[in-house]
Amino acid sequence: MKFIDEAKIEVIAGDGGNGVASFCREKFRPFGGPDGGDGGTGGSIWAVADRNINTLVDFRFSKLHKARNGENGRGSDCYGKGADNIYLRMPVGTLVIDNNDGELVADLTEHGQEVLLAKGGEGGWGNIHFKTSTNRAPRQKGDGKEGERRELRLELKVLADVGLLGMPNAGKSTFITAVSNARPKIADYPFTTLHPNLGVVRVSPEKSFVIADIPGLIEGAADGAGLGVQFLRHLQRTGLLLHIVDLAPFDDAVDPVKEAKAIVKELKKYDESLVEKPRWLVLNKLDMVPEEERKKRVKDFVKKFGWKGPVFEISALNREGCEELVIAIYEHIAEQRQLLQRAEETDMAEEVRGIVSIDPDDPRFKTIA
Repeated sequence: MKFIDEAKIEVIAGDGGNGVASFCREKFRPFGGPDGGDGGTGGSIWAVADRNINTLVDFRFSKLHKARNGENGRGSDCYGKGADNIYLRMPVGTLVIDNNDGELVADLTEHGQEVLLAKGGEGGWGNIHFKTSTNRAPRQKGDGKEGERRELRLELKVLADVGLLGMPNAGKSTFITAVSNARPKIADYPFTTLHPNLGVVRVSPEKSFVIADIPGLIEGAADGAGLGVQFLRHLQRTGLLLHIVDLAPFDDAVDPVKEAKAIVKELKKYDESLVEKPRWLVLNKLDMVPEEERKKRVKDFVKKFGWKGPVFEISALNREGCEELVIAIYEHIAEQRQLLQRAEETDMAEEVRGIVSIDPDDPRFKTIA
């Protein structure tokens, strides 16, 4: 299936039904009074995060989503039926943005998360609500309110723990194939990868993480050159970036240091926060470097690049060094998850303590306090 990560849709909620002005006309009830019922509520439109969906392709071909109107009220105290809601299932990681003012409407980050996109109009009141001691035969009725109408832009940012970045043909696809269940296309020409690929890396039956590969970047990518700029947004949600460098390019005129610096420059130009993310340097294709030259070439590259972070030497083709890298990645991710969990628990405890007066003996707060 073609990877679709952008779409524009229009959502129209249903209008509320009108109330009715009606009077009871039954035998033996000469003063039956008003009996007009309320109109039904119009259908609302909701977004639902679904982990079983991977793309926004359905919304490329189905752009208009309109809910039904609520039924009008009727006599004999009969209320109009409310319309059913519409639930639009979207991939986890979808941003829903108002196309008119750029406001973020929803950020779907968890499976099953529901967000209201357009609220259905409320039904109008029937004349039974206008009866008073001085107005026993009211002819007033309320009209139903219009449902909300919005033009929305959907953007998918894949949720992955690790993101791969590098020049075309740096070996990113080969690496993700070597360590995960992903099987992207691999060939000996640039821009083989045309859309992001996700792979699950299993360290053990109960330990795993998700890795994302995007099309290779080139100089000027942040300004629209190449393919990578279309998918740089997917790196914004990752917790760790692996900067893969081809240490043995086919063309002797290619300078790996210059290419690596160009990648960092494009990251800064696109989003400063990407540069601040944890980033590891992965020197690939060492199997193509004579064994006696490897240490010197690695040392020279790190020195010229001015790199002070973690460095890993691998060969994705024969999987040399990949296992050590995978274990290090998982340990880093596990540590970050624990820190995040502790922070969330702390915030929750502070929130509860700030709102209510806690009795230490109350069993409701033993798990928090």
